[in-house]
Parts: sequence; C-alpha cells; structure tokens
Amino acid sequence: MMGLQHPLPQSMLGLWCSAPEVAASQCWARGPCITSPRALPQRGCVPHSCRSPPCSCHSAMIRIHVLEGAALVWSAEDAREIRERFRLVGTLVGALARKPRQNARLGLPLQLLPEEARLLAELGAAVLVRGTKTQPPAEGEELTQAAEVEAYQREQEESYQEQQRLAGAERGALLARLAERIAQGRARRREQRGETPDTVEDSGPLDSPFVLPRGSMMVQLPTARRHLGRVERVDWTSPSPDWPHAGCPAHEARYLVFRELWGRGYYLSGGSKFGGDFLVYPGDPLRFHAHYIVLCCPPGAPLPLRALVAATRLGTGVKKTLLLCSPGAGGALAFTSLQWSGLQ
Repeated sequence: MMGLQHPLPQSMLGLWCSAPEVAASQCWARGPCITSPRALPQRGCVPHSCRSPPCSCHSAMIRIHVLEGAALVWSAEDAREIRERFRLVGTLVGALARKPRQNARLGLPLQLLPEEARLLAELGAAVLVRGTKTQPPAEGEELTQAAEVEAYQREQEESYQEQQRLAGAERGALLARLAERIAQGRARRREQRGETPDTVEDSGPLDSPFVLPRGSMMVQLPTARRHLGRVERVDWTSPSPDWPHAGCPAHEARYLVFRELWGRGYYLSGGSKFGGDFLVYPGDPLRFHAHYIVLCCPPGAPLPLRALVAATRLGTGVKKTLLLCSPGAGGALAFTSLQWSGLQ
C-alpha cells in the first residue's frame, strides 16, 4: 500500500504502528515497526447516524462558483448551512469590508476543498456554476436594472430621512438634559465679557434645526448580491478549465479517503500546513485540535522512506498521528497509523 521496497530497521526507527478503524477511542500497542494494513469496513457498514441527511427536500440548491479549480461560496446563508448541516469547514478567504488591510480575520467568500465541493454535489445539495462571458444586457434586462437602481436610491433616501429624524430626536433629548448646564455656561461667558442678558448670543437657540451630514449616514453593506449575473452549470464529472480535478488519480484517491472519514462523523480540513492532505478532527475545529494528519497514497505510487520518516516525526512533534490512507481493489480503503517513538 505504501510503496516501501525495504522494511524499516527497528534499530533506526521506532514507530508505534497500528491499523485502527479510526474510532473515537483507540488502544495503542507497541508492535513491529510496520504492521500490515487491513481494510476498514465498507461504507455500507457505516452507521446512518454519522451521515448527513440527503437534501432533495431543499428547493434552492447551494451555488458553488468555480474558477480555475477554486470552489467559492459567496452566500452567508449557504456558508452557514454547509458548516452546520454538512460538517464541512472550508476556509474564509475574503477581506472584511471595514478592515481590508489585515488578514487576521477574513470573511466571505468561503473557499471549499475540491473534495468538499464534490461531496456536496454528489449529495445533491449543491450545484457547481461558473460565470459566463460578459455580454451586453438585453432590452428587458436594462429596464430591470434601471428599476433596481431607482429602488435602491429610493431606499437610501428613505434611510437618510429616518436617520436624520432619529438623530434630531436624540440631539433634542441630549440638549434637554444639558439645558441647565448650557445656560450656566453662557451666563458665565456673558459675565466675563461684560455683556447684558439682552445681548444676542452667537451660539443661537438650543432648538436650532439639526441637519445630518450625508457623509455621516450609516450605509448597509449587503453580504450577498441579489443577482450574480449570468451563470452556467459545470459538470463536475468531467474535467474542464474551471474544474480540472475530475479524473485526476490524486484527486480520486483523496476524495475516497475524504468521503470515508467524513461518513464516519469526523470533521476534515486542509492539511498542507502539516505536510499532509487533510487534518482530521473528532468534532468542530473551533472546539477540538486535530488528531490525525492524513496522507493519501494512490495505488502504485511510491512512498520514499525519507518522506515517510519526515512525515511521521512531524506528526509526532505536533502531537498528532500520521494516518496513511490508500484505496485498494474494489474501492476498499486501508488505513495505517504511525507515530514516532524515538531511538531504541
């Protein structure tokens, strides 16, 4: 499965190895350097409670916009449903509207792994789309766009008038509370300047009309556009410039592993920062650390000893277990977990 040509000498490399069934609780046992991987149960043996329910009941499908292999979700409602209903995490890659010059906290769009996007498409919960080439709008579309612009401007004016009314009422209430202090201050200034009470004050009356500057108006920033222009459906089963993953052996192997672990109730995210394909969490990544670093091994692909040792030591160094995953004949998956235990 791992493409190793020679066994690892135990005097050189001490590993805790097992072929777990990726359960919540495991019992580690020190054994030989590498154990023979055994296949996990077929997907038919996975409890149905570990899987998300099908989505045929939803009339509106989630739109996943693909561009040169990247899968993006622009709707906040869809991003929330993907996480809460389907246990798919994704990565926020967009800048925040009010803090664009930082990357500590990001916002929409939500970028999905190719495996996450394909899983949603297979479940019937999402459809992959791409934008069509820009074309001049038709006559009817121009009228629709003009009506939308007019409606937006009308809403903005109504919002401004409402904000000015509220700001004026708030200013009046504040002046009423501070009227006595304002009168005392004006009296002191008149006394210092030697003015009489009949002198016209420069500050004007307290009930002068208030005009809210339009630059101070609060503007609503929508999190999703009502219309994303013209889009066309993308067939995820065949390769295309915007979806080149279909049919790729590496993607097929990664997807089989991703679907199997996801079907067992785990959360998965990208594992590139730890040198793997995925990170496996026992629960929501906001509450748990990853337990496994998944390394997918396509059938027949060699796995150099140096790369295996490096990946195992890295996983143990960050308190995680390296999980080698390889699809076998008939779609069965074999899992082998490795931990570095130091020199003997």
